[in-house]
Amino acid sequence: MNTSTDVALILRRNRLLEELDAIQMAELLTLGYVGRFSHDQMIFEKGDSGDCLYAVLKGQIAIRTSSADGKTMLLNILNSGDVLGEIGLLDGRERTASAVAIGPTELYRIDRNDFIPFLERHPRLCTRMMIVLCERLRWVSENIEDAVFHDVPRRLARRLLHLADSYGQESPLGVRITQPMSQEALANMLGVTREMVNKSLGALRKSGIVTYAKGFIVINNLSLLKDMAGDAERVP
Repeated sequence: MNTSTDVALILRRNRLLEELDAIQMAELLTLGYVGRFSHDQMIFEKGDSGDCLYAVLKGQIAIRTSSADGKTMLLNILNSGDVLGEIGLLDGRERTASAVAIGPTELYRIDRNDFIPFLERHPRLCTRMMIVLCERLRWVSENIEDAVFHDVPRRLARRLLHLADSYGQESPLGVRITQPMSQEALANMLGVTREMVNKSLGALRKSGIVTYAKGFIVINNLSLLKDMAGDAERVP
């Protein structure tokens, strides 16, 4: 990432920062700097101090959490334009999850001591931050509801719809999820075993709803998958 113009264009992809005018964006760019991370390098760990905000310029970030007995759950995968660390940034408390680079990654970092005064100077951005955090809270609530009330096949169907919404690309066979997704990664996202995902995914394949090969998933019958997810009108 070589120029401030490139950085600004990517930052504007994010719902939190997209409404900044040219002067505000220029001010924001004076506050941060670019950091580079290698594959599997930890950005921050659960429990670390929330001392900064990151925006993904290039590459991908896995957001994950672990239990005391070593079980890991993949919460999300962030791409170029996404922001991470905003919760810890606002309250200054511990990180609620860990972040690790997936492949070579470039991040734009703004420290809390610089970003909080920037928010105070621009009240509309504070409102925008509240909206983004409310969306995050709704997303967490949906995940909790899935885990408590839905069985694995339905949860898998809902997760595939979510992935299609984020990474879906039309193809002759249906909607291709361009993000490679192993069965282990899907299991980590759902908080279940790989064997359970394998069984549910196998049933979807036999029904002709999805095709799964070499880590890539194609949704061949979107309407049936929505029916399985329990909501034919809304993609979660």
